[in-house]
Amino acid sequence: MRICVVGCGAIGGLYAAHLAALPDAEVWAYDAAEDHVAAIAQDGLRLTGAVQLTANVQARTNARTIPPCDLGILATKGTATAAAIDATAAVFARGGAVCSVQNGIGNEEIIAGRVPRVMRGVTLPAGRIAAPGVIHVDALGPTWIGPFEPSPAAPEQVAALAALLVRSGLDTRALEDVRGAQWTKLLFNAATNPLSALTGLTHGELCHYPQTRQLVGELLREGQAVADALGIELDADPGELVDDAARVNPDHRPSMLQDVAGRRATEIATLNGGIVDAGRAAGVPTPLHEATVSLIRGLERSWAA
Repeated sequence: MRICVVGCGAIGGLYAAHLAALPDAEVWAYDAAEDHVAAIAQDGLRLTGAVQLTANVQARTNARTIPPCDLGILATKGTATAAAIDATAAVFARGGAVCSVQNGIGNEEIIAGRVPRVMRGVTLPAGRIAAPGVIHVDALGPTWIGPFEPSPAAPEQVAALAALLVRSGLDTRALEDVRGAQWTKLLFNAATNPLSALTGLTHGELCHYPQTRQLVGELLREGQAVADALGIELDADPGELVDDAARVNPDHRPSMLQDVAGRRATEIATLNGGIVDAGRAAGVPTPLHEATVSLIRGLERSWAA
């Protein structure tokens, strides 16, 4: 089975390294970061932290050098979805299916505009690129995958990817409808990531300060109202997940906080912006999420100024 991981950052690297350890999986990776790809080619892809693993992955910055693949995992930030799938669509032109494991909502629609067979994916591991070719895994967690309803991958493709991930050591569950898991993580991220980015607080600090924890709760309730209007049943209580994460990993710096520290474009459009768009379509007001989008956009604008 030939697999291409598109985006070999923290999450993509975790998947690529685990899959590459399987004897029957041929793993390729596409990433735009030349120093990262060069380090992987020279020393392999190394995982540290919660996972200790080094794997040989065929990483490339030019997708035209990647052979046709049966399955794909797209793990870039939402800001890079269109560019990444534009670069790699030909890799999946012979019936390959692509699974998004990205934050937020709206990425699958972009992928489906270039690739006919798509899967929704939700993943809870957290990590960061510690150095070129090195991924530090902060925490592991489950992955849920299933068909993207408007352009679904074949059931056997969903089952095949889930089976490979399970055999590689990653907790993975194949579902007929992944929207509940996707929205649970969406609400979790949209209620915490931008607040950490705006305040500089870690996840634990954000939750232990009563005023910011109250705002987290209000953002969760507003997002829950949108999910309810869409008929999406969450698979867990996002508020409990927020508090559990604060206890288990209080020093975690959410990805949006890391992006703001590095003055990089954030994923606000697919997180809070996605909730705003969905709320507007469902007739549910989302003033707190709209304000959060405006604050993050203002922060991004300040860098250019």
